Amino acid sequence: MTEHASPIPFNVPSLEGDEQAYVLESMTGGHTSSAGPFSARAAAILQEATGAEEVLLTTSCTAALELSAMLLDLKPGDTVIVPDFTFTTSALAFARQGARLLFCDVEPETLGLDPAHLAELLDDSVRAVVPVHYAGIPCDIDGIREVLRDRPDVALIEDNAHGLFGSWNGLPLGSFGRFAAQSFHDTKNFVCGEGGALLLHDPADIDRARVLHEKGTDRRAFMLGQVDKYSWRDTGSSFGLSDTLAAYLTGQLEKRDVIQGKRRAVFERYLRDLAPFAAAHGLQLPQVRPGAQPAYHMFYVLMPDQTSRDAVLTDMRARGIQPTFHYVPLHSSDAGRRFADRPTECPVSTDVSGRLLRLPFFNALTAEQSDRVVAVFTDAALAALS
Repeated sequence: MTEHASPIPFNVPSLEGDEQAYVLESMTGGHTSSAGPFSARAAAILQEATGAEEVLLTTSCTAALELSAMLLDLKPGDTVIVPDFTFTTSALAFARQGARLLFCDVEPETLGLDPAHLAELLDDSVRAVVPVHYAGIPCDIDGIREVLRDRPDVALIEDNAHGLFGSWNGLPLGSFGRFAAQSFHDTKNFVCGEGGALLLHDPADIDRARVLHEKGTDRRAFMLGQVDKYSWRDTGSSFGLSDTLAAYLTGQLEKRDVIQGKRRAVFERYLRDLAPFAAAHGLQLPQVRPGAQPAYHMFYVLMPDQTSRDAVLTDMRARGIQPTFHYVPLHSSDAGRRFADRPTECPVSTDVSGRLLRLPFFNALTAEQSDRVVAVFTDAALAALS
């Protein structure tokens, strides 16, 4: 490795199949708005992979979560439990509909929502729980469902932005709740610039979800021949993904095995090459429970403390490699304090936020680049820990 080697960015979206041809076909085919032929193709792939009763493509994962929040018909006094260590929209979507938030700590092994803390927070005000499969590694979904076993009134909404095509005990991530939200942002495994999807698993939600998705109208029922005209029926918004972006997404999803194979290779190279160093120096790498199949969304390292983490970030960036940190705990943010129902203690979230470092991770990361990342990381970590 030389100091003058080409920079290695954190993320590089890549074309893997017929994305360009499909986008051109959409642009010249006369249907570029939502609910076109490519939207149907992409939704069918997602439906088959997850077993969803219905798939509604959206402009983002944020929009999918907002649509799920609208379907809950939240009332004053309702609360929603979300992980403290997650992106803002896992919480924002529900606060926007008037819910108060309860921030739940994460478990130190998977960085997913902690069932033990969930049990402490659960009360009669809770309407929904929103687990996240952080880094594409399944959280303790069985533990969460056990806590909710006697609360059928509480909706389980998977924020599956990291987890598409991962599984837990042979069942796909995104299939465990009433709803699941997907992301196709250009930092995710499957991309179309910006996009998302809401997966619905309860047939009773489908008709109303279609209305909310179609700007509050029953246009979908009209297109299916169920009504002879469509009109305004309910609240809603313009959630639908452009068919041109769905064309891009279709090209990606058709290559899901190729993409996941490439990402698994990157993940396993990092794990193999860093495990001895991590064990020798007290660093934590991603942990995958038996029965879990990761989605290979990212690779992170937990340094011993924030000082060493920040030093490694600075050193690696100065040498042409772009690692990054991740979430600031939601409970510590201005908006988190504003929308919280009450303060909660989330010591694991606070701790890992200051120590977590994400390494460059993308489909086309070569073995040579991975070797360079590992070499520079271990050199910087040794300096920071000395």
